[in-house]
Amino acid sequence: MAPAANNHQQPDVWVFGYGSLCWYPGFEYSDCITGYIRGYVRRFWQANVTHRGTKEQPGRVATLIENKEGITWGCAFKVTGQDALEYLGQRECTLGGYATKYIKFYPRIASEQSGISGEAFATLVYIATPKNEYWIGEEPLLVTARQIVESRGPSGHNVEYLIRLAMFMRDELPGASDEHLFELESLVRRFVAEADLNVDQLLMMGNTPLRRIRRDTHEEVRRHVTFEYTSRVPDTKLRCLHI
Repeated sequence: MAPAANNHQQPDVWVFGYGSLCWYPGFEYSDCITGYIRGYVRRFWQANVTHRGTKEQPGRVATLIENKEGITWGCAFKVTGQDALEYLGQRECTLGGYATKYIKFYPRIASEQSGISGEAFATLVYIATPKNEYWIGEEPLLVTARQIVESRGPSGHNVEYLIRLAMFMRDELPGASDEHLFELESLVRRFVAEADLNVDQLLMMGNTPLRRIRRDTHEEVRRHVTFEYTSRVPDTKLRCLHI
């Protein structure tokens, strides 16, 4: 969805996306920048029966798990007013089983256009917790992969959710590490091939009109993410949650 004109009469809120928001936010925003949060890792430990699965065949979607050494890459959206937050509350909390928290976000680079200096700032984050009814928790990665291949819901096939997130990481953050995501993607692609399915066709089964999201618009040439770069960022604490 195209960035919206900024409404100065409403307070601005930054929302951190680490799952489907990375490739389909579904709400209007004025800025989008890539970066990461610390102290969390991304895991597909949450079931989904409203978007990427059904009650009979629950899909799997991402949530955040506390990990002292963890880093989760994604993007922060600057939103204004209540419409976007109400949409997110319905999408993430009411239908998805997520809760909200505030967590420090570290921009990958500074942006004059977004008014970001490169320093960490608080973002609203949606996170699934073990208290919600769709919580799966840790399970063998093979089980998760097969469940993803066999699940689809009103928003499309569960494979699309995973593959497009992996594509976002490779396209927007080349060099960033996410072992869990990429290992799961590899297994899913293998099972899709074994089932004689076509990944491209599965990606087209959704009802979400995809458009290229412009991120870090102040920078024409993207910089590769390196370990040396991330290791220079100071430690942080803080966080958020719901889908």
